[in-house]
Amino acid sequence: MAIEVRVCAPEDLRGAMAPIWHYFGAVPGDEDIDRFLPILLPERTHAAFDGDRIVGGTGAYLFDTTVPGGGQVPTAGVMGVGVLPTHRRRGALTQLMHRQLADAHERGEPLATLYATEAMIYTRFGYGPAALAGDIELPKEHTRLREDEPIGQARIVETEEEALELLPGIYDRVQVETVGMFTRSPGWWKARRLARSSMRKGGEQVRVAIEIDGALEAYALYRLDFGLRHMVTESKLDVTEALGTSPRALAAIWRYLLAIDWVARIDASWLPVDHPLFFWLREPRRLQFTAVEGLWVRVVDVGAALAARSFGEGSVVLDLSDDVCPWNQACWQVENGAVDRTDAEADVALDASALGSVYLGGFTFDQLVRAGRVEELKPGGVERADALFRTARQPWCPEIF
Repeated sequence: MAIEVRVCAPEDLRGAMAPIWHYFGAVPGDEDIDRFLPILLPERTHAAFDGDRIVGGTGAYLFDTTVPGGGQVPTAGVMGVGVLPTHRRRGALTQLMHRQLADAHERGEPLATLYATEAMIYTRFGYGPAALAGDIELPKEHTRLREDEPIGQARIVETEEEALELLPGIYDRVQVETVGMFTRSPGWWKARRLARSSMRKGGEQVRVAIEIDGALEAYALYRLDFGLRHMVTESKLDVTEALGTSPRALAAIWRYLLAIDWVARIDASWLPVDHPLFFWLREPRRLQFTAVEGLWVRVVDVGAALAARSFGEGSVVLDLSDDVCPWNQACWQVENGAVDRTDAEADVALDASALGSVYLGGFTFDQLVRAGRVEELKPGGVERADALFRTARQPWCPEIF
């Protein structure tokens, strides 16, 4: 029997999420589905049916992503992509991804983003790695800072209600200035950032905010995974998120975290690759910083997505191939901040995946040429493209979704 992909009815949502839960070694319960309902509507979820049985599914959150220049672009935040192992290699995943992108285009969402568990899967559908991130494992004995005087006044945020009142404003100020970060609704905070996750180890979440000069400017979310051996601590401090509205505020929250007593190691994931910890610590190599691919980007509507971001000076014509989203396939001219289809001779040839990698400024055309992912058609074309797309800072998204 052929696989059929359909938009979910409300009663299909659990079935659509079950395939990815299968790989987590779990089954989604009523509480799991109820938690996601405020941020994942059934009509933004697709299920693959074999007869009357759901064998695959995927969903797409809706949020805005900050792009170079500060634009906020409506985005399909792809999540929960999974097909049961009983139905591998029957075209279910291909149908799911094609239908999801077509619907995102129909809804007017120029971008789709995701975190890839298996990278090669998503390159086939035009997604490209767009930002790096890093994990650290920092032994407590190596947390000495070049300057370690505390900044501001820290306080524990006791309740979820208080956290919902205090923390989103800090996040929002950082988000609008950070390429790659996305907007969070109150429902998102409840379901994703403040909720207790059954898949996350450690103790209860601790929320701390820092006030500087009478205003809240930084916060951190963390857990303490307690351990003790022969009365010597083996506890791990697991930092979920630490944000500050300025370099001084970011320094304040990290000075607080690194000074917590009775901790053997500080772990943190999804840090920006240009994090100032490298310059704050006296021995930055002790971070054991491991760079990993972070956010992946798929440009769903090339004209709208390119028009939403800023560019440097100059002009370039991009010959874009895109079999999955054929409405994008054309030569595109970027010149003086304007983006248009053109019949002019192209400077650079690339596919949708490569465009996703350069869109936020995390990777360069030159890097992709050397990787065999971009072709320079005219001398100087790659240099001109990089001059246009270059950004001052690396893009970053602090949260896997």
